[in-house]
Amino acid sequence: MSPETQRDSVPSIASPVRTIALLSAGLALLSACGGGTSSSAAKSGSADGYPVTLKNCGRTVTVEAAPRRAVSVDQGSTEILLSLGLADRLAATSTWTDPVMKGLEKANARVPRIADNRPSSEKVLDQEPDFISASFESTLAKGGVAPREQFEDLGVPTYVSPADCTGKDNSGGGDGARTAPLTMDSVYDEVRDLAKVFGVQKRGETLVAQLRARVKKASEGVDASDATLLYWFSDSKAPYLAGCCGAPGIITGELGAKNVFDDTHEEWPQISWETVADRNPDVLVIGDLTRKAQTAESAAKKIEFLESNPVTKNMDAVRHKRYVLLSGQAMNPSIRTVEGVERVAAGLRAFGFAG
Repeated sequence: MSPETQRDSVPSIASPVRTIALLSAGLALLSACGGGTSSSAAKSGSADGYPVTLKNCGRTVTVEAAPRRAVSVDQGSTEILLSLGLADRLAATSTWTDPVMKGLEKANARVPRIADNRPSSEKVLDQEPDFISASFESTLAKGGVAPREQFEDLGVPTYVSPADCTGKDNSGGGDGARTAPLTMDSVYDEVRDLAKVFGVQKRGETLVAQLRARVKKASEGVDASDATLLYWFSDSKAPYLAGCCGAPGIITGELGAKNVFDDTHEEWPQISWETVADRNPDVLVIGDLTRKAQTAESAAKKIEFLESNPVTKNMDAVRHKRYVLLSGQAMNPSIRTVEGVERVAAGLRAFGFAG
């Protein structure tokens, strides 16, 4: 989970009358969809191999038929589905921090966005979904859209990115803590899982191969072992900065650099500017968000703060304007983490830290 998920959640549990009505509708929908497939699914041969059963974040998820009205409640999940060519199978999407990934604009325009932040459970159920996907456990939990059980009791299977639960403890407060470093394999597993759910496994393997090739190309010849980095996601008053082992850890590790806060396993700890100035990183990797949930969301606002704040303005990276701008999604475990590797690598080369 990243800081984008903390401040703008909308707890919403349907009323008893509404729940009964939706239960009936959900069961009817499940019955109606159980044996059928869309024409596009039939053409791709995706009717074969169902039901699909997956182990997902400690749960068993069974999908009886290729989804035709999926709802993706996090941007990262949506962009995977769009990259797999599944815009026609998405009934809705929600929870966005950034413009859609380049190349997916037309596909994204075909999918209704029911909320820029987290929607209510009623809004999701109004789409008559037959599958719900999310990037973070907190999105499909109490205090988020709704617990997974609420949708599953209505016959709607749910899926959460394994990158948010593999080697990660989300039981405490904040954004969780990594018990083991995240790798791109968790992202690739998510691509393959979703491709299997929708019956487009070949597309999934093609996408994974493309992502692997981009990481390899971006990191070739880069030795940034002398460079120290800091990743700032959001908030100027109590900044959310990357710990050792989430998506920024993938970026740092691929390029051989060092995160100045690699001594904490928290996903996005809030750390004082005095501590940041004391560690004086060589390069600042800055989240450029379009949402307006917290202070200093855009990169422009962050840079304005850094260059005017008496505690930060004399840091080496600030004085030399060594900034790399990333989308929020590139700083999350997602297919856009690859974009993060590419952009940070380019920045390190430009600043003379690439070896």
